[in-house]
This record gives sequence, C-alpha cells and structure tokens, in this order.
Amino acid sequence: MPPVDTKAGAPDRNTRLKSIIGGSTGNLVEWFDWYVYAAFALYFAPHFFPAGDQTAQLLNSAAVFAVGFVMRPIGAWIMGLYADRKGRKAGLAMSVTLMCLGSLIIALTPDYQTIGVAAPTLLVIARLLQGLSVGGEYGASATYLSEMAGKSRRGFFSSFQYVTLISGQLLAIAVLIVLQKTLSPDNLNAWGWRIPFFIGAALAVVVFWLRRGLAETESFKNAKTGDAPKSGFWQLITKHPKETALVMFLTAGGTLAFYAYSIYMQKFLVNTSGFSREVASEINAVTLFVFMLLQPLAGGLSDKIGRKPLMITFGVLGVVFTYPIFSALETTRDPLTAGLLVMAALIIVTGYTSINAVVKAELFPAHIRALGVALPYALANTLFGGTAEFVALRFKSSGWEQGFYWYVTAMIGVSLLVYLFMRDTSKQSAIVED
Repeated sequence: MPPVDTKAGAPDRNTRLKSIIGGSTGNLVEWFDWYVYAAFALYFAPHFFPAGDQTAQLLNSAAVFAVGFVMRPIGAWIMGLYADRKGRKAGLAMSVTLMCLGSLIIALTPDYQTIGVAAPTLLVIARLLQGLSVGGEYGASATYLSEMAGKSRRGFFSSFQYVTLISGQLLAIAVLIVLQKTLSPDNLNAWGWRIPFFIGAALAVVVFWLRRGLAETESFKNAKTGDAPKSGFWQLITKHPKETALVMFLTAGGTLAFYAYSIYMQKFLVNTSGFSREVASEINAVTLFVFMLLQPLAGGLSDKIGRKPLMITFGVLGVVFTYPIFSALETTRDPLTAGLLVMAALIIVTGYTSINAVVKAELFPAHIRALGVALPYALANTLFGGTAEFVALRFKSSGWEQGFYWYVTAMIGVSLLVYLFMRDTSKQSAIVED
C-alpha cells in the first residue's frame, strides 16, 4: 500500500467538531432506544409475560434483553463490513433505521392477555432488530469518532462515544422520572410505558437524515484509494488474531462492570436494597449524570498519560472494591449512602468506559477497523454485558446473590491481566492520520 499523506485533505477544526457533534447526537438516540427497554422493564414486564412474582417477570424481561445481544455479533459483522466497504456514515445511517423499526414494534404490540404468546414473540423480534442495529452502531460510531478526532485530542473526542451512550441511558431514565411524576401509577402501568418507545422511533427518523449529511473520515478515504484488501471475517481472524482477542478480553470485564453498575443497578436498588422505583430511578439518574461528565475528563487525561494507566486503575480498583460496594448496597436504606456507593462504582469503571472506543480503534488498520472494533466487542458484550442482569437475577433466585459480586470481580481480574501486558495504543496507534 502506498504511503498515506496524513496532512493532505485533513478536516479543519470546525469540520471535526461538526462531525463529532453530529455523530454523537445520533449515537445518543440509538442508545436511548436501546436503554428504554431496561429503564421501563419494571412496568412493561407484566404485559408481555404470564402472571408471576416480580423477580420471575424481571427474569423473563432480562432474558429477552440478553436475546437482543445475541444479534449484536451478527450486526457487528454485517454492519462492520458495510462501514468498512461503503463508509462510516453509511453504516451509521443504516443502524439507526433498524433501531427505529424495533422501537415501533415494542410500542405497538398488544399485551399477553390480548394476543397470548405472540406478545413475547414480537418483543423478541423487536429486540433482535435492535440488537442488529446496536451491534453495528458501536463499531461504526467508535471508529467514526476516533478517526475524525485529531491525534492530540483523540482520547478526549472519542470519549463522547460513551458520553452519548450514557446520555441515551440518562435520557431514558429522565423520561421515566417525568412519566412517574405526571402519570398515575395505574396509567403508567397500563399504557404510559409505551410513550418512550414512540419517542425513540420518532427521534430515530430525525437522526437518519442528520447522519446522511455527515462528512466521511480521511482514514476511510485513504483506505479506499490504496490497495488494502477488503474487510472480511476471514481477513480479521487470520491477519489480526491478536488484536481481535485483545478486544474481546479487554472488553469482558469492562462491559460486565458497566452493565452491573448501571443497567442492573436500578433493579438491584428496588429488588434487593428495597428502595421504591421512584427513588431508585432518581439515584440512577444523578449518578449517571456525574458519570457522563467524567468521560471527557478521563479521555483527555489519556491523551496526556496514555491509555494503559486508566485501564489498569479500573482493573485494580474493580477487583478490590466490587464485592464491598455491592455488599454495602444490600443493607443500606439511606438514598444518599446508596448514591455515593453507586457513584464510587461508576468512577471506577470510568477508567474503561472513557477510552475503550479509541483503544479498540487504534488497534486496527483503516480497511478493517470498523469490523475489528465491532465484532469482537459485540461477542464479548453478548457473553458478558448482555447476560449481566440475567446472571444476577439467577444468582438471586438461587439464594446466593453474592455469587454475582464474585463473578463481576473475577471477570474484571481477567481484563486486568490483559491491560497489564498489552501495548499502550496512544503511543503505538494504527490510526496514522493526524
């Protein structure tokens, strides 16, 4: 492949900012649609599954949440190839279309009492579509933001991938809190839970048009004008096996910790700690907001000191403090104490979330970067992130809830070993453009 001129054609500062803001906004809506399911599971679970106790219904809804992750590797494969061959912005536009369709299905599906087993079946189909979408979204957005950011600010700007991911989750919780305060409990349980799925579908339509106007990255353009081989699964596992394995194992502990500390935490505060739904939602909202603000700070720090120190800090603190934090949350009945404990857990995981996108993007050359970022990440998410709630509730149902705390601790330990021995990608990056 001929040498790449990293200066010629590089976007100016305004173009970079416009593209990063545009890509991030679309990412926010994508993740809002994805997280609305988790935020409203306490309300819609009785509508899609036969009558039973709360833990059983939550277990069923968590299982469907995990099913959505089964499609993420397939979506990562298909959409990663698409983004590598047709462009990053083309992949971003396609992913949001699939998300819109999934949200509409959930919003419009009648309940179990009306159509029987067809209700949970349609719910599964919707989550499969959304899983396909998110599987491609992560790789395309992480790659786009990492490539569009300048070399000296790559950690800072790519951290907005998780800023908008968290913003989507936070927006879902904000909608939940607003509906809790404006609708009666009966109305929210009966039909109000459908409102956020309609909102998500409408916003996805807006984002589709927004993403079609984004600028393409210079990395993709340079890869297309060179003689690099086409992106493909066989090319990935034969030419980049080490990098593929690295993405899977550095993701395993981080994604499990993130889902345990954030997604599952809302249900844990209700189902184990004994807080009301409203108080649990408020604790989750406040802590996630602070968590969101921490991402650019940590991402910018990685531009100065490197990526490895942050990941190692997460690994060490996660191994040491995960069990004590969850154990303390079991017994606390004070919302402030609970909020501080949850915040401590989220501060710890910031060492992973703030820079995981750029670390993965910096491991792969441009012609296979979207697939390389997306597929092994999606596989790790399917195995660990997507099953976090299900595994946690299974441990609780079996009478040994503490087993989940040890499970999270062990997986963070596995990722810590990877962080210790991998290269610092900020100093040896495969992204050659400035």
